[in-house]
Amino acid sequence: MSLLFEPLRLGPVEVRNRIVFAAHLTNYAAGNLPTEQHAAYYAARAAGGAGLIISEEHVVHPSDWPYEKVIHGYRPEVVPGYRRITGAVHAHGVPIFAQLNHNGGQAWSRYSRRVVWAPSPVPDPLFREVPKAMSHAEIAEVVAGYGRVARHCAEGGFDGVEIQCSQSSLVRGFLAPATNLRTDDYGGSLANRARILREIIGTVRAAIGPSRALGVRLSGDDLVEGGVTLGEAVEVARMIAPGIDYLNTSIGVATASLYLVEPSMAVPRGYALPVAGAFRRAVSLPVVGIGRIKDPAEAERALAEGLCDLVGVVRGQIADPEFAGQARAGRPVRTCLSCNQECAGRVGLNRWLGCVANPRAGREAVPLPEPGPRPKRVLVVGGGPAGLRAAATAAQRGHHVTVCERAASVGGQIALAATAPGRAELGDLVRDLSRECRAAGADVRTGVAVTAAQLLAEAPDAVVLATGARPVVPEWAAGLPRVVHARDVLGGVSPSGSVVVIDETGFHPATSVAELLAQRGCRVTLSTPAMVVGQDLGTTLDRELFGRRAHALGVAESTDEMVLDAAAAEDGGVVLRVLRHTTGEVRQVRCDWVVCATHQAPEDSLWHALRDAPFPVLRAGDCLAPRRAHAAVVEGHRAGVSL
Repeated sequence: MSLLFEPLRLGPVEVRNRIVFAAHLTNYAAGNLPTEQHAAYYAARAAGGAGLIISEEHVVHPSDWPYEKVIHGYRPEVVPGYRRITGAVHAHGVPIFAQLNHNGGQAWSRYSRRVVWAPSPVPDPLFREVPKAMSHAEIAEVVAGYGRVARHCAEGGFDGVEIQCSQSSLVRGFLAPATNLRTDDYGGSLANRARILREIIGTVRAAIGPSRALGVRLSGDDLVEGGVTLGEAVEVARMIAPGIDYLNTSIGVATASLYLVEPSMAVPRGYALPVAGAFRRAVSLPVVGIGRIKDPAEAERALAEGLCDLVGVVRGQIADPEFAGQARAGRPVRTCLSCNQECAGRVGLNRWLGCVANPRAGREAVPLPEPGPRPKRVLVVGGGPAGLRAAATAAQRGHHVTVCERAASVGGQIALAATAPGRAELGDLVRDLSRECRAAGADVRTGVAVTAAQLLAEAPDAVVLATGARPVVPEWAAGLPRVVHARDVLGGVSPSGSVVVIDETGFHPATSVAELLAQRGCRVTLSTPAMVVGQDLGTTLDRELFGRRAHALGVAESTDEMVLDAAAAEDGGVVLRVLRHTTGEVRQVRCDWVVCATHQAPEDSLWHALRDAPFPVLRAGDCLAPRRAHAAVVEGHRAGVSL
């Protein structure tokens, strides 16, 4: 029997398999209370076969309001919402725990209008607010708050609680020497720094009683100067093991090493499992391992190697709510891309969590309309993400679907982007959508160009246009042969010598091409009108590692500047005239090639030709307006549902 599907006891609670949907922010709260959106979201993963679900954090005290939509677990009004969540999950025979937290100095007073509490008055690098050092009375008040919220969770039907001591936590702040400068009983020695955690454990255990499980999520290594280290974390694990039922793990802290808390595809898979392995060797408790585990085989391997007893799979189950069930049946799962665009990135922009690969993520509470009374003949033009998603959704709803893609293979720009350095996992989106199309019976044809006349002659019941976008170089390029688009480079054009890459979109097209050309030996300068190159990489937590790779490759960065015009150099290169915003200086830059990562134009000629067609014509993705992959997938899904 697969280790992944062996049951396991966490104190008084038995889980039916080792797959954990671990705690993560969703931004689904309304008025800081849980919602039906929460209930439907967690229930979908329970229905999909997860062994254990751990909810997002519930803050334990009014001094902690780190972001707008956090759940105020200390308010009695949370209990009805808790019951809706637990009832929805229990309907599928799955236990659910609640995570309790106080963010301490990793917060601000913007929402609470109250001073931030922390062990010491050390400002957090991300929030940049000096907190108040907590008095003994305030420490006791917060410890009591954990007990109050734990009682609310018990009343609300949760099967256990988890105390967060990881990436953003008051308790982690007490444990870390850099943020705990106290000289009283809560500072100095490790035993003193861990005192508040031991007090919280005792208070929470008394509140929930023996019939509910109690766990701790502990940071194994903050990876910052003066942070929690693995050696001390292991000692803390030994201190608290007698009072808890399991240990969950994490790595990184929500400041300088946030990119390791919510890792992009640039971070190796399983990167954090050594932390779980160290805890497991130190204590006789079940340990949850995490670390960008995307498929069941990786989870199985982590268990087989003795690194953990359970495996936290968050984004994998966001992408595919049936991850566990599909794994048990031996069927492929829909794969998380680790792109961070709609999960970590969207939450970071104060929006609710979604998923590029799964257009239903966060929308589980909104029922889909029933399919029409008869199947339709649907022709989809374009086999990129929008077209494949439209085709798969329409075919799954009973329609007869044909996809025509003029290229030799499907995938569109996503397939092209997947050829860039470190971006290969984008190809999982194409593979998964292609598989869904085949499984649903859609007929996908490649190397087939479609004209308006053919569509009118075919007279299908509906047409979905997903014809994408075409690259456009700026007007200042004036037809210069050595000014090309980033898509041209990924498609086979090979600049050499000195290359200026113009970043006007602030995302991966510019940085990916710059990295590719530098690897080929070009002398690359990234130029942007923004304050930083690849500014949106910060949203998806790609900026730090790209910066390190670019520095190692010698990629130069030039910001706050825009190209005014260009001319051919005498030696065949390009001379750019560039304006620097910050000074008003205009200068000339000579290079051998220019690569433009600039906005594209919709490929919408078929749309204009079919405006008066006698059948419905829908558009999805870039042919409507060029954007990113999430828009293509969501609109493709909408088109498929609307037929």
